[in-house]
Amino acid sequence: MQLVIGNKNYSSWSMRPWVLMKQTGIAFDEVKLPFDAFTPDSKFKTSLAPHSPAGKVPVLVDDGFSVWDSLAIAEYLAEKFPDKALWPADTQARARARSVCAEMHAGFEALRHHFGMNIEAALPEVGERLLREQPALRADVDRIVQMWGELLASHPGPMLFGPFSVADAFFAPVVTRLVTYGVPVPAAIAAYIERVQALPSVVEWTRDALAEHEFLDFEEPHRSHR
Repeated sequence: MQLVIGNKNYSSWSMRPWVLMKQTGIAFDEVKLPFDAFTPDSKFKTSLAPHSPAGKVPVLVDDGFSVWDSLAIAEYLAEKFPDKALWPADTQARARARSVCAEMHAGFEALRHHFGMNIEAALPEVGERLLREQPALRADVDRIVQMWGELLASHPGPMLFGPFSVADAFFAPVVTRLVTYGVPVPAAIAAYIERVQALPSVVEWTRDALAEHEFLDFEEPHRSHR
């Protein structure tokens, strides 16, 4: 299988299936298509066209068959590799995991807009200002803290549903955002953030992101090229 992804420093959606597959030992070849622009004639879009009509990463290619959209990829992998237990075994826990992943997939627009993923950056002053100025962003962060707190209390660690699952892969990019923007969180949430950052898959993704050194102004609303 091949996993087509974008820049590791910026592409939160690419991070989700990559971390999921790496952490659970599902073998794949990485195909990285660096961002240059998102216009139809950009190198990124034209290179991606053979893999996906949606024109977005990530894309999983399995023996010529393409699966796009991170949630669809997770479901495909869960069916293809049932032994990997990508979703919780308990019926209700599995339904709750799917619910929070779908919530992440479809919501948190303010967090996405104001706290773009940028692993290389450290922007605590920006984070403090935006949380003060943007009520919708503050509401998104509060919802994340509430959600994670309830799940960690209901499913004793180390991850949201006990063992590592799709849910942890889906929220791994949110972890990087909270770190980048220096968001203060309760102790239990901070401990979970540390555990996610210590996952071998997240350590490897972070190392690769820091090695890119590709400053893209259209992904950098809070910084200028240094």
